[in-house]
Amino acid sequence: MSTTADTSPASTFRLRPAVEADSSCVFSLLQQLEGYSPEQEAFDKNFAFLLQDEATTLFLVGADLDGTVVGYALTTITPLLHVNGSSAQLQELAVDVTRQGEGIGTALIEEVERLCREREVRQLTVPSRRSADFYERIGYRSTADFLKRTLYS
Repeated sequence: MSTTADTSPASTFRLRPAVEADSSCVFSLLQQLEGYSPEQEAFDKNFAFLLQDEATTLFLVGADLDGTVVGYALTTITPLLHVNGSSAQLQELAVDVTRQGEGIGTALIEEVERLCREREVRQLTVPSRRSADFYERIGYRSTADFLKRTLYS
C-alpha cells in the first residue's frame, strides 16, 4: 500500500500502514478517548488480527518524523447488496489530544478515501457522536442515525 499523503512540503508527520511496533502508541491514543477504557488483552488480540486482515481492513497511522504515532484510522470494507459493490466504514479515528488541529485527522481520512477509491469501494460511512462538525467540514453529510446495542460487556 502506497501512502505518500503529506499535507504540505513542511509536514511534521507521515502516513503509513500500521505495524506491530505501533501497538503501544495506538493503545495510548485509545486511552485518551472520553468514556472508553481499553482492555489490554482484547486490544492485543484485535490489533494483531487487524494487521493481518488486509482484505477487509485499512489500518493507517500518522507518525511524527521520529516515528512516534500521533494518530490512527481504522476502516473496514465489506461487500453490500444495496450499494452494488463494497462499502467502507471508518470505524475509529483518533489523534493525540496535543496534536489535534494540525491536519492529522484530515490527512488520515483523505488517505482512507484514496485507498477506498483504489479498491473501487462505492461508499465510505462514518459513525460519529461527537465529531460531526469535523466530518461535515470535509464534505460528509448526515444520512442516517446509528443505533447500538451492547451484546457483551
